[in-house]
Amino acid sequence: MAAAEPVTIAVLAKAPVAGFAKTRLIPALGAARAARLQARLTERTVETACAAATGPVTVWATPDEAHAAFQTLRTHRKIELARQPDGDLGARILAALKASGGPTIVIGTDCPAMMPAHLRKAADVLRGGADAVVCPAEDGGYVLIGMRKPLPPLFAGMSWSTAEVMEETRRRLRYHRLAWQEPVTLWDVDLPEDLPRLRGLGLLDEFSR
Repeated sequence: MAAAEPVTIAVLAKAPVAGFAKTRLIPALGAARAARLQARLTERTVETACAAATGPVTVWATPDEAHAAFQTLRTHRKIELARQPDGDLGARILAALKASGGPTIVIGTDCPAMMPAHLRKAADVLRGGADAVVCPAEDGGYVLIGMRKPLPPLFAGMSWSTAEVMEETRRRLRYHRLAWQEPVTLWDVDLPEDLPRLRGLGLLDEFSR
């Protein structure tokens, strides 16, 4: 049996620095606890990506890959590190898609509901010939996007962090006549009202004190 086509997973991650990471959660957690939560979410996301075993895993770090949390991940996991380029989220997603030279899935660290099976399904969608795969977020954005080949117009001039991102992405996919699938809708952690959902995953208690 032939080996499955590798599908790279690119994880966009902020360094867990107080005042820099998870800033919209600072009113609820404080800067230090929000940073610790960022570190735990990043660790969990990398664990999930590696467990999916779809292909290489690269953590795209910002502001750079020198932070000890990223270096620890590289020591304990089979991952590569890269620095996110300047620009908006679209520019950073596009850079990650271009870098692998093959089918790639891009995720952030804000979706603790994401499981290895979700990533494997997304990889199978791309292996099956679809141009793209997108997992919408409940808030109107998306938590995962994958493409066989990068398409810059899909990301340029997007109003990121709004409830219109997913619908605008669908419009652009249709305009460019791309075939895509949306295997699952998941939730992410952006605002204080999202925090209670972390309790069921055991990720909130250590940061809520």
